[in-house]
Amino acid sequence: MAPVFIANFTSRSQWVAGRTWAYPNGGPTNRPDHKLDHLVSDASHSRTGRFLATRRGDGLWNTGLLTTEGSSRDFRVRTGDVLVTQVRLPVHHGAWPAIWTWRDGGNEVDVFEYHPDNPHLLELSNHAKSPGRSYMSYLHRSIRPGGRVHLTVHFGASSLTWWVNGVRAHADRSGVGSNWSAHLIVNLSVCDGVRHPAPDRSVSSLSFAVDQLTVYRP
Repeated sequence: MAPVFIANFTSRSQWVAGRTWAYPNGGPTNRPDHKLDHLVSDASHSRTGRFLATRRGDGLWNTGLLTTEGSSRDFRVRTGDVLVTQVRLPVHHGAWPAIWTWRDGGNEVDVFEYHPDNPHLLELSNHAKSPGRSYMSYLHRSIRPGGRVHLTVHFGASSLTWWVNGVRAHADRSGVGSNWSAHLIVNLSVCDGVRHPAPDRSVSSLSFAVDQLTVYRP
């Protein structure tokens, strides 16, 4: 397989910062999903590869998000692609990092989501193909707040397969279908306390990092 997308988070042709139609009206907030996010395009919140959330005075948090949606390159992950990434997980409760896909109100695959209140658990899910929706909780001692995690995901037509730190973690036997494609999103959200704890009042910033992200295609 050959690389067709090597993430350069500083690139304006690859990534748009601070807006996405995965959020109501393109953002900046998404309160129905129990997020305290207020998306910002400020480079310090996303374009260094370190995704940052900083507390605001109105109860929300300025949060970093990058998407290939709306960029001049308009890159989309397609059926058969393999995504490889290495991330450094956040430490504080309330942080909600994710790498995921979205297009036209759906086509969502969660490469991963993480919540430090479940310190050894990654969430892996496929919402792209109805009724074959799948959700997997991958529990392992190598998953921990502040730890590095290597993920590989094969977007197969009939099965989505995840490898975590070199171990095959899940194959959903549903897949994304033969004609699927979707934009990439990388972001750090902040929980509002309904499903997972909100940040402690003493915490003013949250972060996670993406050390590499490459998509390969046959």
